[in-house]
Amino acid sequence: MNIMGHLQQLGRSMMLPMIVLPGAAIFLCLSVLPWAEFGMPEIPGHLQTAGEALFAFLPYLFAFGIAMGMTSNAGAAGLAALAGMFIYTGIINSSHYELEPTVFTGVVIGLVTSIFHEQFKSIKFPEYIQFFGGPRFVPLVVSVFSVIWGIVMVKQAPNLHHALIELGDVVSSGGGFGVFLFGFVLRILVVFGLHHLVSHVFWFQVGGYETDGGMVFGDLPRFFAGDPSAGAFMAGLYPTMMFALPAIAFAIIHEAREDLKPKIRKTFLTAALASFLTGVTEPVEFAFLFVAPYLFVVHALLSGFMMWLTYELGIRHGFSFSAGAIDFSINEHLATKGWLLIPIGIIFGLVYYVLFRWAIRRFRIPTPGREEGSHLDEWAGDIPYRAPLILQAIGGKENIHKMEACITRLRLKVVNDKRIDIKALKHLGAAGVIRLGGGNVQIVFGTYSELIREEMHKVIQRDISRVSFSSPMQGRMIALSEVPDPIFAGKLVGEGVAFMPDRGELVSPVSGKVIHVYPSMHAIGIRTPEGLEVLLHIGIDTSQMKGKGFAAAVKEGDEVVPGQLLIKFDLQLIRQSGKSLATPMVITNADRIQSWSYAPFKSVNRGQTSVMSVVLKERSVGGDTE
Repeated sequence: MNIMGHLQQLGRSMMLPMIVLPGAAIFLCLSVLPWAEFGMPEIPGHLQTAGEALFAFLPYLFAFGIAMGMTSNAGAAGLAALAGMFIYTGIINSSHYELEPTVFTGVVIGLVTSIFHEQFKSIKFPEYIQFFGGPRFVPLVVSVFSVIWGIVMVKQAPNLHHALIELGDVVSSGGGFGVFLFGFVLRILVVFGLHHLVSHVFWFQVGGYETDGGMVFGDLPRFFAGDPSAGAFMAGLYPTMMFALPAIAFAIIHEAREDLKPKIRKTFLTAALASFLTGVTEPVEFAFLFVAPYLFVVHALLSGFMMWLTYELGIRHGFSFSAGAIDFSINEHLATKGWLLIPIGIIFGLVYYVLFRWAIRRFRIPTPGREEGSHLDEWAGDIPYRAPLILQAIGGKENIHKMEACITRLRLKVVNDKRIDIKALKHLGAAGVIRLGGGNVQIVFGTYSELIREEMHKVIQRDISRVSFSSPMQGRMIALSEVPDPIFAGKLVGEGVAFMPDRGELVSPVSGKVIHVYPSMHAIGIRTPEGLEVLLHIGIDTSQMKGKGFAAAVKEGDEVVPGQLLIKFDLQLIRQSGKSLATPMVITNADRIQSWSYAPFKSVNRGQTSVMSVVLKERSVGGDTE
């Protein structure tokens, strides 16, 4: 059993029920408006009831969400978890104790349901009772567990009730240092996608507050229930997400090379705005995490210190989703000294900006824009075209055992994580790739992650023939229209892409058979098993060199695989001869192609996967012919 893999899946599952909380916050915020002046005095009560209802049923949402998230959206598991919660609630309500189901209960029942589902979803009984076999057995066994769990909770109710309150007192006794430690650990766990595990304990379990409807637990529900002491574990995140992370984005922009600043500015202004408005921080954090991990530790320490400072100043603020400007504005009416977060955020934003600009320049940190490649790219609505390339870089659909997505990252269980081409994924827009062991991998694509997962799922489900191409050389990939030759640029030879080489080596972009090596060795033809004929032409007008400076490593009839050396050539000699180094890679029988996908036109490594992908027309499937 891979612990990290299960923990990352649990972290994602815990985030699922929280997507309903912004609705609750909006309803509660709207309920304080002067509706009576508009002739609708009953509206505040309805809105308040709507908002409080979501919090009241939060345990059920967690049970359902965790059961679904841990079982890849198995409907039987979600139904079983809800049934278990109904049974549990019925039992505790029939006791003489004033008990209410908590989020902790929902988490337990959701987790137990997912375990039972994996154990019993394929169980078989004798034919006459097989109706209760398979997934239908899961609700039965969960119901039995819920009965036992409910009885145990009734017996232990007084002890557990006081224990949760005492836990809150213990945490509160840590004062500012306890809040600092929470903030520091929270940021560190973002790296592994496990931050929801620690935040869940403090936001939904620690501390109790008595309301007219009963006791509520956790910093977040207590805040929205009107507890003036709640919000200590949320308030200090606002300066980080609204000011510190955008400041880092501006530092990265201003330290980028002048020729790359326009693109970097557009990309990171978007990332800064996302952090400021919604509190989604990974696109900015992962831009420097892998190139300067020590700087991320400094960031985590400063984030913890901000939480400590806001705690000591008596600032209490909360959020329903994350500490962005939207939640700040919606929930300000419930906050204590919430306005102080703005000047604190501005001050820390300036500190972050100066610190990161100095560190990037002093230690020559290769943040995006300081070298040719950028970890974050402008998607420009072409996710459907990149999805096949991303799938290839992951190792193809046969390498994927399970694929899920949260707000900012793909969460994968792969057969062999060594088949993942990290450079290709970063080339395609990934901010970072995290290996957790046991085949569990996270790929950070920012807020596009869910859309990417959906498009990849479509690609996997389609019964089509696709051919993927790797880079035939190290250098810069360019559009075919940029080749200084009207024949290639006009696509008269075929359709494809071109490359400006940095090294004098040409390798095979696909598997296939060498069908032609030109006598001057400046060009080579390969036929793929699908019948595509690929022409690789080193430079323009290089046939006039009569083979001088070229050395073929293969001959006609040889079988080749991606990355295998085909031809070595002398870069300097080609330049001295006044020839262009532009190297087209074209499919000469392009009439067999239904659609094309291209990676971003920028620097690539030799053999790098996912630079081009094509879908064959149905009549073209198969057909390696002589």
